[in-house]
Amino acid sequence: MAALHSSSAPPIHLYPATAASYRRRRLCLRSSAVSSAPKARFIARRSDSASVKQLQRPLAEYMSLPASQYSVLDAERIERIDDNTFRCYVYRFKFFSFEVCPVLVVRVDEEPNGCCIRLMSCKLEGSPLVEAQNEKFSASMVNRVFCKQSLQDSDFQQLTSDTSIEVAIEIPFPFRALPVKAIESTGRQVLEQILRVMLPRFLSQLVKDYQAWASGDTSRQALGTGEI
Repeated sequence: MAALHSSSAPPIHLYPATAASYRRRRLCLRSSAVSSAPKARFIARRSDSASVKQLQRPLAEYMSLPASQYSVLDAERIERIDDNTFRCYVYRFKFFSFEVCPVLVVRVDEEPNGCCIRLMSCKLEGSPLVEAQNEKFSASMVNRVFCKQSLQDSDFQQLTSDTSIEVAIEIPFPFRALPVKAIESTGRQVLEQILRVMLPRFLSQLVKDYQAWASGDTSRQALGTGEI
């Protein structure tokens, strides 16, 4: 310990930094470096509808089934984890020069005239750089599926899937030279393309499953072929 003296002020003592305080400073610096990494945010929304002819068993009754009685629709892309939870393999898509395959875990909650599908977790599969982003992004998705009576024709009902997706990601180092707005624009277009392809296919398979259920088919076999 050293002391500095002056004639008019009390001595000031200088203590050497301890190992613990040095480690704390390193942790603070490391946290600061992580939090300062640039981030991008992608948001996409889409709503699709299909007109469904009412059969002997009404569509509203089908849409009020508990999730435990749902068909998985596409056995090549969807796995049932438990009564209300499913694992979904989204088809591969390109983000810049990288191929990405998201694997989603979703929960289905019954609602009046339909259900709400919420994203519980998302894992990215692909190259080492792609999979390294699994600790550096967050995602949320809500898909509300519901039916309502058509005003023009009581023999038909409108089946609607209303979906919103939001992704926040730490921009990987190779892309940090690009403007954030350019990355966000590309990410938004990718999400919009996924919804543009998947929602009509999802609704088409849902209509086919309703028709099978309404005709008395109790097998509820998955109808998809890996398309959604």
